[in-house]
Amino acid sequence: MRLDYLLRRLVLFVVVVWVAATINFVLPRLSGGNAIRSQLVQQAAQGGYVQGNIDAMVAEFDKEFGFDKPLWQQYITYLWDISHLEFGFSMANYPTRVSTLMASALPWTLALLGLSTAIAFSLGIFLGGLLAWPKTPRFIVNVLLPPFLTLSAVPYYMLGLILLWVLAFQTHWFPIFGAYSPGTIPDWSDPEFLKDVAGHMVLPSLSIVLSALGFWALGMRAMMVTVQHDDFVQYAEAKGLKGRTVFFRYAGRNALLPQVTALGLTIGHILSGALLVEIVFSYPGIGNVLYHSIRSYDYFAVQGIVFGVIVSITLATLILDLLYPKIDPRITYAKS
Repeated sequence: MRLDYLLRRLVLFVVVVWVAATINFVLPRLSGGNAIRSQLVQQAAQGGYVQGNIDAMVAEFDKEFGFDKPLWQQYITYLWDISHLEFGFSMANYPTRVSTLMASALPWTLALLGLSTAIAFSLGIFLGGLLAWPKTPRFIVNVLLPPFLTLSAVPYYMLGLILLWVLAFQTHWFPIFGAYSPGTIPDWSDPEFLKDVAGHMVLPSLSIVLSALGFWALGMRAMMVTVQHDDFVQYAEAKGLKGRTVFFRYAGRNALLPQVTALGLTIGHILSGALLVEIVFSYPGIGNVLYHSIRSYDYFAVQGIVFGVIVSITLATLILDLLYPKIDPRITYAKS
């Protein structure tokens, strides 16, 4: 790999993160509301009393969180802190740090999103290849194609609402919300607890898998239609290779390459959809924490979570770009 190309990509990575972090800093402050005052008023209302010296408390907390400083000083402090992965305290859950909130929610999101994306991508690629393969029985195509066309147009959260209504409210087959039953003490060495967690993960995962399955299957089907008539596939069949070998090693392997590119381009869409699914099912992941942080004007929590999402998407795209020559030998970043 060329060193100058790697350096350009790293510089672009830093610039993208900086621009996104700047937007992330500005947007919450465009609302015009005072986050500290909103928190204090809400807590006073919940306590059933009116806080008389609320202005003095707001001024004290503004000083504590740095809101009394000019905006440019807040921006410099913000950039310095996030460069050290320091996101400050959560205003809605003070004195809990934002990094603590993110650390407690991140494993749930990684488990849900990682498992669902892996299943949807691999299964969609395989079924999409079958839909375009000439030797596939016609009844399989007639059975699979209409549902894939429908599912590819349904957003994650909308499918999640449908599954929640049908499989949770009506049939009571699956839990309605959460990652485990209320009142349960997490014990990862307990098989019953693991079974409970798996049962709560079924509906959120199923909504992501079913919605993404149609997208990957139709994309793979379109690529297989074009690849199966290429010379190398015709040559492999002329050599008398088995149909399974031609399907996987020749047609499928080459049709897969654009799908890998599409995976890198749609990481943001996949992640945003998964975060909305977490909100629908009250799943204790990053999306649910972000939702409650937005509602409570928790600037630091919103900034920390959004910045983490931005870095994750940008880093995943960078890694995929650098690894692409390993996937497709025809591409090289070396000098000719």
